[in-house]
Amino acid sequence: MTPIKKGSSISRRQFIRNAGIVGGVFMIVPRHVLGRGYIAPSDKLNIAGIGAGGKGASDIAEFARSPFVNIVSLCDVDDRQSKKSREAFPKATYYRDFREMLAKEKNNIDACSISTPDNTHAVATLAAMQLGKHVYTQKPLTHDIYEARILAEAAKKYKVVTQMGNQGGSGDGVRQAKEMIDAGMIGKVLEAHAWTNRPVWPQGIPTPTGSFEIPKELDWDLWLGPAKKIDYNPAYLPFNWRGWWAFGTGALGDMACHIMDPIFRILPIDYPDSAECSVATVWKEMWNDTQNPEACPPASIIHLNYPKKNGKGNIRVSWYDGGLLPERPAELQPGEKFGNWDGGVLFIGKKGKLLLDCYGANPRLLPTTLMNEKTMPAQKIKRVPEGHYLQWVNACIAGYGKGETSSPFEYAGPFTESILMGNLAIRSFLLKNPKLTGWDDKYLGRQKLLWDAKNMKITNFDEANQFVKREYREGWKLEL
Repeated sequence: MTPIKKGSSISRRQFIRNAGIVGGVFMIVPRHVLGRGYIAPSDKLNIAGIGAGGKGASDIAEFARSPFVNIVSLCDVDDRQSKKSREAFPKATYYRDFREMLAKEKNNIDACSISTPDNTHAVATLAAMQLGKHVYTQKPLTHDIYEARILAEAAKKYKVVTQMGNQGGSGDGVRQAKEMIDAGMIGKVLEAHAWTNRPVWPQGIPTPTGSFEIPKELDWDLWLGPAKKIDYNPAYLPFNWRGWWAFGTGALGDMACHIMDPIFRILPIDYPDSAECSVATVWKEMWNDTQNPEACPPASIIHLNYPKKNGKGNIRVSWYDGGLLPERPAELQPGEKFGNWDGGVLFIGKKGKLLLDCYGANPRLLPTTLMNEKTMPAQKIKRVPEGHYLQWVNACIAGYGKGETSSPFEYAGPFTESILMGNLAIRSFLLKNPKLTGWDDKYLGRQKLLWDAKNMKITNFDEANQFVKREYREGWKLEL
């Protein structure tokens, strides 16, 4: 960056674009440059929050930490959930329908934060991108595979700065782990395992029933978004929607974008060519259990086979949730933790093993005594000291093609597709075995799907393709 000389003339907008937030450190600027020691509101990045409660509220608060950001508009279908954000940013305009907000505020908004249920990620994100707005969309990027492909294409077409909200992707841990693997510390990676303690919400339960009055603070029709019309039930709100296929993507969709990121980021893979799974069910009565096809299962194991992008072999990646775990490594001492509470990742190589916590944190060789015995590789990969949120802010200020983000949609799209392939296996398994029981041998074993990534098509079980691209209800569409 060119130093600012005393007496020089520079616009506030130019200063912001040149300076950004260099290295994550906010600079103190002389008053003769920025007037009375502040940045004019007209020279800030104006962000709108689509989804202003729950995770959306914390996302908006993170962006607001930057002195270069204005929170100018908020949108949420539930006034109860948005209350905290509306109180924190009283000058921001407020809407329930993001389409109305974008239409009326398009000249006031530079960028959008999208943190809604998975069901409406894609439609809200694409609508903002088509107006030339930079977007930060929470994980998983989309609800289905087709939507992920569309958003990756949209990022190129509309030339906006994008970031998926898997914060560990900007962490030091995943970068250190890549340096260790690239240096050959565990040899050629043969397989990888990832696991989580989720779900921590109900899954595999009967569909909620009963008649309830819609709260006046909630626009239920907007909350449903592209999903089919059903009667209001408080069982889905504000958080338990994650366990229902109509709105969420289960434990895998919720956490794999965090936990599997080191695998996808480090290894030379993009799309799997096959997926298989096994699932657990909740028994309503002993010997008489049926899995609800509308609900995500309470526990699952998923195996994905990835051809290496260099054409040299395959890598098997396995996922475990609902309390299921891979085999504990023999090199791990009895008192040592296998990942952390939220989950972890285990790389198995020809020469050794590497264990990480959730978010790619705390990479360590096994046995862990090797961390003191081995010389760690030199740091080669650029770190992100400002963190995932402000990295996106900086990139938006710099402009498309000038800034850098850790999880742009060009990366996050294929990554999300890969993860949702696991859910395709689960839903196909349940579709093929609607009377799944705990002790019936004919339903044991795995359902294996063969995947044509280029054409987004299952080639050996056509019924499964209904889950690749869901059908939107009337009034909703996703078109580039």
